[in-house]
Amino acid sequence: MKVYLVGAGPGDPGLITVKGKKILERADAVLYDNLANERLLEHAPPRAERIYVGKKRAQHEMSQEEISALMIDRAHRGWNVVRLKGGDPFIFARGGEEMEALAAAGIPFEIVPGVTTPLGLAAYTGVPLTHREHTSAVTFVTGHNVDAIDWGKIGSAETVVLFMGLVNFAAIAREMIAQGRSPQTPAMVVRWATRPDQETLVGTLETLPDMIVQNGLRPPATIVIGEVVTLRDRFNWFERLPLFGQRIVVTRDRRQAAELAEPLEELGAEVLLLPVIEVIPPVDSAPLDRAIACLDTYDWLIFTSANGVHNFVDRLRDIRSLRARVCAIGPATAAAVEALHIKVDRMPKEYVAESLLEALADDDLAGKRVLLPRAAVARDLVPVELARRGAIVDVVEAYRTALPEDAAVRAREILARKPTWITFTSSSTVMNFVAIAGRDALAGVKIASIGPITSATAREHGFTVEVEADPHTVPGLVAAIGR
Repeated sequence: MKVYLVGAGPGDPGLITVKGKKILERADAVLYDNLANERLLEHAPPRAERIYVGKKRAQHEMSQEEISALMIDRAHRGWNVVRLKGGDPFIFARGGEEMEALAAAGIPFEIVPGVTTPLGLAAYTGVPLTHREHTSAVTFVTGHNVDAIDWGKIGSAETVVLFMGLVNFAAIAREMIAQGRSPQTPAMVVRWATRPDQETLVGTLETLPDMIVQNGLRPPATIVIGEVVTLRDRFNWFERLPLFGQRIVVTRDRRQAAELAEPLEELGAEVLLLPVIEVIPPVDSAPLDRAIACLDTYDWLIFTSANGVHNFVDRLRDIRSLRARVCAIGPATAAAVEALHIKVDRMPKEYVAESLLEALADDDLAGKRVLLPRAAVARDLVPVELARRGAIVDVVEAYRTALPEDAAVRAREILARKPTWITFTSSSTVMNFVAIAGRDALAGVKIASIGPITSATAREHGFTVEVEADPHTVPGLVAAIGR
């Protein structure tokens, strides 16, 4: 057992260190605070205990003593405990106090540094904290106790980074000016640095306090004072990304969400995960097992989704029995097949069932045996048409889709954040969303669909589809939203 104090970084979940991620992946318990992005919890095993310990200004879910006691208790159980802390554990994060408590209790511990907020802020605003022509010194200071700081000494530093100083900034600015700092010194405040909802205000030491009040800016926020702030106009790359400021709901299975979420985040979007579908094993695997047992009797093996491939392979014991030619409905499905070093013989031009049938139009299917492992509920177009052409078609259930238990609660939380877009990647995601939230829940939200079948289902439920992917793939869906 061991306790790890892990720096979660400033907000962007991609900024956690490789070591921090690896430790999360083997955690038995994770204690996380308000500044640690909840997306990082997805790296922890499903069985791991997840405990929110709060730590907002004037609103603590637990006291520091209670947090330390909780870490010690879980460690005494023989668990690996991760204390996930925003930024870096040793930069105004009370990691030193937690380390002292662990040492006093005789608990083994390890410190994993993180990207502290000023470094993330600097990178994501285009404001370097040091610059050869502007500054060669940086001072980090906490602003929660104005009287405890010698502002005459601190205020003369070339660049000042102020942690936890938003509420007291008017008093701090007055004190710095009174101690000789020019009122015209450039200054900026950044809330939720490195996240897609990053907010930035730029002014001067004199004007920024009023700007904070006028814009209703609230913690958490970090303030930078110094000439380097003038560089922001030239180098502000993050807030110029094409989807910056847009909230996009991803409704895919949680395990598959990253394929869509990550490219959207790279374009600056804030991705809200709302899995309304979960891929689970079939009720009875016996039909699939029987089909696999006589796999060498099939002439064609047709996959209509990557899920079909994965769940088929999970039951397969010996790939050498495969003699059939393979047809995959689209590039994602084909990639799943080819990852097994199996050749894909046929892939349609359009990634829908109708096009799949066209891809097989020149083949004589009379008397040919076709295996179609797919979802429990799916369109019957392909097997019906293949049978009409004389094929002997075995449709077997390779997987089912279900509605996650927490979907309704999660939907209310997500929709309260007023998303810009919602993405639907199958007809099932549309129908499940309507079942838990209702049609009216998407008033004012733009809808992006992965293809014509999904779009048709959305329209049947009274929705207007703003964009449709072309090609009908996840990259096509990202491109459609980004246009």
